[in-house]
Amino acid sequence: MSGPAPRASRYALRAAALAAALGLWQLLTSLDVDLWLRFSQFPTVTDVARAFADRLAGADYWTDLTDSLTRILTGFLLAAVLGVAGGVLVARSRLAEDLLGPLLEVVRPIPAIALVPVAILLFPSNEQGIVFITFTAAFFPVLVSTRHAVRALTPVWEEAVLTMGGGRWRILGSVVLPGALPGVFGGLSVGIGVSWICVISAEMISGQYGVGYRTWQDYTIVDYPGVFVGMVTIGVLGWLTSTAVELLGRRLTRWLPRTSYVPGARLPRRTREAPSPARVGPRPKEDVSHDQLV
Repeated sequence: MSGPAPRASRYALRAAALAAALGLWQLLTSLDVDLWLRFSQFPTVTDVARAFADRLAGADYWTDLTDSLTRILTGFLLAAVLGVAGGVLVARSRLAEDLLGPLLEVVRPIPAIALVPVAILLFPSNEQGIVFITFTAAFFPVLVSTRHAVRALTPVWEEAVLTMGGGRWRILGSVVLPGALPGVFGGLSVGIGVSWICVISAEMISGQYGVGYRTWQDYTIVDYPGVFVGMVTIGVLGWLTSTAVELLGRRLTRWLPRTSYVPGARLPRRTREAPSPARVGPRPKEDVSHDQLV
């Protein structure tokens, strides 16, 4: 188990790596370096920080933040509920797999952002269409991960519940859902990241408010520091939501055995000597003479 000192050193190393990246950005942009990449076209770190401070002081930034978070949470929660339910249903029922499987497999390869024209034609408002895009982006990773996790469960657990008199709902609540939780949260982690990509793209195309809409507007008026403010905001929001999903998954799967991996650490030496091959292998047969056989 890592103590407070190693953990603090790791956080310090991460902060130093981030500071070094920002310092390199500031150096290349302030010197207008144009070797192969054109850093002279980039705003400096100080320009972005100044634009960020101006945005934080205004009301539009917080309105955009609230709109994007509302769209993400609405679409993602719908995808989580329907994706888990659909994955369990397809994995446990042959009829559901035959009816829904071909349709889902045909729609799944279509990028969610490609459904923007469909959402514009299908829904009466842009808000509902953006939520639909967000839902579609997260739905299929959750569905596929849940389906594979349910199918990977060992049948011994289900047979044990049946032996003790449990029914179908008891198996679902005490075997299927708890056993599939690690796979479910793997799909949720992927889904929340894809949702951010698609909601920002949808806001750029058909949104009226939101972080993606504001970032695109800054690009059209050649406000490059504002563009980077939007990019940083998107990155921070994506990191926070992904971390929240991961922490929730760890809390709900505390019963799983976990290993603490420390890179570069040596394995402990064995305190007991390994047995010799003579002890491990079969005992040698004794010589039997012809007289004993007779």
